[in-house]
Amino acid sequence: MTVTILQGDALEVLKGMDAESVDCVVTSPPYWGLRDYGVDGQMGLERTLGEHIEAMVAVFAEVHRVLKPTGTCWVNYGDCYATQKNGRSAADTKKLSDDDRTFRDKAFSTVGGTLKPRDLCLIPHRFAIAMQEAGWWVRSDITWGKPNAMPDSSGRYRPSTASERIFLFHKETPYYDAEAVRMPSAGATDKMPDNWDTGSGTHTSIHRLAREKGKKTDKQRGHSRRHAGFNDRWDGMTKAEQQANGRLLRNYEPDLTPICGQEVWDIPTASFSEAHFATFPPALVMPCIMAGCPEGGMVLDPFGGAGTTALVADRLGRDCTLIELNPEYIEMARKRIEGDCPMFTEVT
Repeated sequence: MTVTILQGDALEVLKGMDAESVDCVVTSPPYWGLRDYGVDGQMGLERTLGEHIEAMVAVFAEVHRVLKPTGTCWVNYGDCYATQKNGRSAADTKKLSDDDRTFRDKAFSTVGGTLKPRDLCLIPHRFAIAMQEAGWWVRSDITWGKPNAMPDSSGRYRPSTASERIFLFHKETPYYDAEAVRMPSAGATDKMPDNWDTGSGTHTSIHRLAREKGKKTDKQRGHSRRHAGFNDRWDGMTKAEQQANGRLLRNYEPDLTPICGQEVWDIPTASFSEAHFATFPPALVMPCIMAGCPEGGMVLDPFGGAGTTALVADRLGRDCTLIELNPEYIEMARKRIEGDCPMFTEVT
């Protein structure tokens, strides 16, 4: 497979790409107000949250153009709290810890407007709503749980943060390979519980007993009714067939070992020795590409960073194009990718 790096501003590079040429986008944009990467034109340093969201939507308008009608777009975005600028850099912080997702250097104060000190900015959800208003479909809000999240300075004010969001967007009729990420059934029974959609049914559930008596429960009149086609097919399967059939991927999975060989969704943060910034864990990218991009398709990461999306795409049999502004990060990505992908190229 082929991996290509395009150096430059994401918005400008995207404008030069062919329309409807990409099958899948997996990316993690620079978070607002968290770090100055020292490169002119970088995103994330907009002085107001509104300006940042507007800039993000503009970039993803071009992503929308280059995506095929069946394209999917997976965006990881972390939240932050409105605070004043602080004085310790991420590089200095990293010397004290192996966790490269430690955000400490605030480029400027993010307090202002309606954002008060210690206010949760709700950036991922503001971004998702803005994307929806721009014409995107918002298909899923996925929780990335981080079991090794660094303790933060929440103190007595709030719970510590140990998760981020991944939003799945699409433009028309999305490609989604549910079978590629199908999970095995956990202790499937020989009969599908009548209230299978609530996850609490048993063979002797109140719904079955009521049906045998010719009566309906209040829940049967509501959302926990049987789904005729699905339930009938399930009831006709043997226990072995049910276990083999499994279940669909959920937007939170404590363990995706059966499909990815490791825990996913509940994913430890990834350490990359050369980076003082947040690297994208490979295990986070894997299910997005498996479900959202056909084999042999093209994956795009408009904020390529250290190249994790390309590494995963190549190993899964997909081509990949990265866009990255920072030449230092392009060199990091090159070192990681060259030994892994024989068809690695770079376009400047």
